[in-house]
Amino acid sequence: MEDTIEKSKAYFDSGFGCAESVLKAIAEHHNIHSETIPRIATGFCAGMARTGGTCGAVTGAVLALNLLLGRNHAEGDKEKNYEAVQKLIAGFRISFGDVSCPGLTGVDLGTEKGHMEFDEKNLHDKCREFVGEATRMVMKLVHSE
Repeated sequence: MEDTIEKSKAYFDSGFGCAESVLKAIAEHHNIHSETIPRIATGFCAGMARTGGTCGAVTGAVLALNLLLGRNHAEGDKEKNYEAVQKLIAGFRISFGDVSCPGLTGVDLGTEKGHMEFDEKNLHDKCREFVGEATRMVMKLVHSE
């Protein structure tokens, strides 16, 4: 599990966004390789494409849970997935006090001022922590069963 957490942080450090990093590391841990990953997560990075939405590490984690616990058919059971997503969001909120990008970072990435504050406050390191913890949470949820 620690290797996957470190890999998600390394992807983040290399320039992938938060959602992309979480999804890519978890998918690779489960030997899932596709050109769709991390592409499918790009718009979820930076609080839903800098709109002030949910933290990309959280949305990347939800995408990873969907990949691993989602259903393939309309009649398939979705409760296991829903339960895992609910636990993830509740756990993240308990750990960090919020799940929104602005609530977690204290900046609005949709503005030039927010970008400057992000750099000045070295918030990359804080977001790196969110990426690692979101990855850890998914791994625990999926492998505790």
